[in-house]
Parts: sequence; structure tokens; C-alpha cells
Amino acid sequence: MTGFWVALLDLALPQECAGCEEGGTRWCAPCARVLAQAAAEPFGRCAPQPCPAGFPRTAAAATYDGVVRSALLAHKERGRLALVRPLAAALAGAVRTLDLAPGPIVLVPAPSRRATVRARGQDHALRLSRRTAHLLRQTGVDVTAAGLLLPARELADQSGLDATSRAANLAGALRARRRLDGVTVVLVDDVVTSGATLVEAARALTAAGALVAGAAVVAATQRIKDHSIGFTPCASAVSGSTVEAGAPAAPLGASAAGGREVARHLTSQSRRRSSGSLT
Repeated sequence: MTGFWVALLDLALPQECAGCEEGGTRWCAPCARVLAQAAAEPFGRCAPQPCPAGFPRTAAAATYDGVVRSALLAHKERGRLALVRPLAAALAGAVRTLDLAPGPIVLVPAPSRRATVRARGQDHALRLSRRTAHLLRQTGVDVTAAGLLLPARELADQSGLDATSRAANLAGALRARRRLDGVTVVLVDDVVTSGATLVEAARALTAAGALVAGAAVVAATQRIKDHSIGFTPCASAVSGSTVEAGAPAAPLGASAAGGREVARHLTSQSRRRSSGSLT
């Protein structure tokens, strides 16, 4: 079933809020205010505990619970496609907290399994990244979104796996579509749990020559250390050195000129290839 039919079926069903299940509305005002607050005042920098080697600088808009969790699941699993707007606004807020230096940036979503995309009838991550890029461009950020990662092999379903199993499942599992020399990227995802997906995505992009400036997610699970307490040092996905997960992002402008045309070309390619398949 395609994303269009999933959304049409959802419209035909009785209305209830995706955040709190209140009847008579598909998205109530109090729940809308929760995501608006996450967009305006994001949670900020975060890191899993324990923090895996290679975990990139990461910012989250909110914690993965309550209204935020319900909205993410409704968008991803139940085809509530209109939720991409408030979720993208929250994700854009998380991207801004990375304090990226001026220059072209490509938002790269973490890819889903092909079977999962077919079953859902949509690539929720690519949809979310494109909407986020659109919102950021409206504020003057030079940004595009592209599905630049592909699975290098079959993956097991991540749900239900512990941190060690997730890392083993994802090790060497992703590859870039092509060389990305001179392209500055920011990884984006809906949720960060163990950090294994972001670590593998950063590894694959770095291996292709991309400069991984950081990562942004809508929500972080409770195993993520609260930013009011501090951060555990993590091994940098780019250089292999130890950096503070909450430290300011490194300057990104050095490769801007060389990466601009490549980034735009890759974005165009990704849009042509993305219909009905994993990107």
C-alpha cells in the first residue's frame, strides 16, 4: 500500500488525536503545543550511555515519551503523514542547536529496511528530512536533503535488540551511493536509542569522503544522558579522536565551495530514485 492510500485510509477512519487519542480531532491543540515547544526550545546535545565509539555530535529536540513518542509512531507506523510538519519543525530545531558554520549542508536520513518501507507504504525518514530541509531553507540555511545511504547487506529488525545486538546487526551494514568528497552532511533520524545506527551511518559516509558535521534527531530515549548532567566523551566518527559530545560543532566552511554542486546533484539523483524503494 502506497503512502497515498495509507493517508486516504487514515482520513476515512474515526478521528482521534495522534498524540493523546482524544476524539474528534486528528491533532489537538495541547499536543501541538508540545511539539511546538520542542521546536522552539530543543532538548539539545545528547549521547547514549554507554556512548559507543564513533558516535557523532548529536542533538535531540525532545525525549522519546508522551506526545512526542505517540506522534512519531503515528507518522511512521500508521501513515499519519500530516504529522511530518510539526515533527520536521522539531527536527529543524535540533539541527539548529548544532551551531553549524555557514556553507552548504546535506541532511542524510538513516535508511530503513526495504521490506519495512514496502510494508509502511512510505519512506518516513526521507519525507521527514526533506520537510526539515525546507523549513531550514526558509530561515536562510543553505541545506538540502538526500537519501545518500543504502544497505550493504540484509539487516535484522532492530526492534527488541539490546545495544550490543544493535551494534552487531549494523556493523558494516550501510554504504554510500557514491563518493561524497567535499560534501558536508548532517545525519537525521526520528529517534536515537543505543546510537548504533548513527555510528554506522557516520562510518559509511566518512568512508565515502563526506564530512560528518553531526546528527540531529526528533527524540532521544531515556537511556540518553540528560544534558543538564553533562556528557560522556565519545570517539569522533570523523577523526577517531575523543571529543566531548556536548562541545560546539567544528567549523564546516572549508569544503563548502567544492561540495555545493555535488550535494545538489546527489539530491536530484536521490529524488529520482526514491519512489517506492529504500533510499
